[in-house]
Amino acid sequence: MSQDLAPTRPVPVVSTSTTVCAVIPARGGSKGVHRKNLRPLGDQPLVARAVRTLLESATVGAVFVSTDDPEIAAAACRAGALTIDRPARLSGDEASSESAVEHALAHLASHGVVPEVTVFVQATSPFIRPGDIDRAVAMVRSGECDVAFSAVASHVHLWRHGPEGLEGVNHRAARRERRQDREPELAETGAFYVMRTSGFVAHGHRFFGRLRVVEVDPSDALEIDSEADLALAEMIHARRESILRPPASAIPARAVVTDFDGVHTDDRVTVDQHGVESVEVNRSDGMGVARLRRAGIPFLILSSETNDVVRARAAKLGVDVVSGCDDKLRVLTSWAEAQGVALADIAFLGNDVNDVACLRAVGWPVVVADAHSDARRASLIVLRRRGGDGAVRELADRVLAGHHAAPTVSHRTTTEGHDHE
Repeated sequence: MSQDLAPTRPVPVVSTSTTVCAVIPARGGSKGVHRKNLRPLGDQPLVARAVRTLLESATVGAVFVSTDDPEIAAAACRAGALTIDRPARLSGDEASSESAVEHALAHLASHGVVPEVTVFVQATSPFIRPGDIDRAVAMVRSGECDVAFSAVASHVHLWRHGPEGLEGVNHRAARRERRQDREPELAETGAFYVMRTSGFVAHGHRFFGRLRVVEVDPSDALEIDSEADLALAEMIHARRESILRPPASAIPARAVVTDFDGVHTDDRVTVDQHGVESVEVNRSDGMGVARLRRAGIPFLILSSETNDVVRARAAKLGVDVVSGCDDKLRVLTSWAEAQGVALADIAFLGNDVNDVACLRAVGWPVVVADAHSDARRASLIVLRRRGGDGAVRELADRVLAGHHAAPTVSHRTTTEGHDHE
């Protein structure tokens, strides 16, 4: 195992008694799908989905993301992982996943953390179930095996090019067996590998000792290696959301106020070759604002940023805007009085710590899916969509759904807990 540990971040918050740690290798480069570990599926990047799945497991004590990319590290941290800086020599196209796991374990060992079991997970397998991880961990910890990995039963007839043309690989071409007469084979999904740490360190690869598989549902076995795979994953996710999630509740607010950066945008500003700043905005967000305006619902963009992009976006949307604001609550209160709307009847959509005062003041405090933890604690409604990825449209739809049900008291006074949708 390599001992080149610099540069890495310390891991002081991990107990040395942690028996099960998960490692997600997630480098920034990718040939098949550009920046695929950061590509969103639903309301979160793939790497964040993997982290949260592992944190939902009953057996995983800590999750580490090994990466060479600051954006991936930031997304992983927001999801609850700790990160390990992956050296450049282990981040190229030729670098193996095992090398990243080896490096991560060496880093943990240098801080006195040596887990009994290591869970190696691919972020590009988005439909892993926490229960399947727990089954694999139980098999390793009980001594049943040294490695347990995800697989699906397969009856596929495989062919290959031979010296005399096509030839059967797992069947005889001259005698076509019925599906029910063939013993199923096992197709490795690549989603997760649960390994006894000492064995992995000694052998340097993921398949050692006694091997077992954890058979997973074929519908969970998709691995994203191409844009077509990602499109299919989006279809599967949308279908599951429509079945498993109840419709989002209406928000009968009489006015809407939003932050800008991290709400209308993904919190990133780019500068072109002429030094002009720009942001990516979601078209559906603009459509949502337009529908609110047609319904006569007042709308204000309230931003602490002084960027001209904020005012330009508000002008395009045809809504009120106050930018460069150092006292959001004061401005919000004044605007509400001018509109003749009580704070209890306002939906405020925020994402960061500078929105907390406003979130606490209004009757309908709402944050985007990837909001800062302080903002989430101050809100009662967490949207499904991230900033810059349809969050404003989602809020607009819910406000319009409740437009004809004027509230007599605020949501804050009638609902306990968070509406995490």
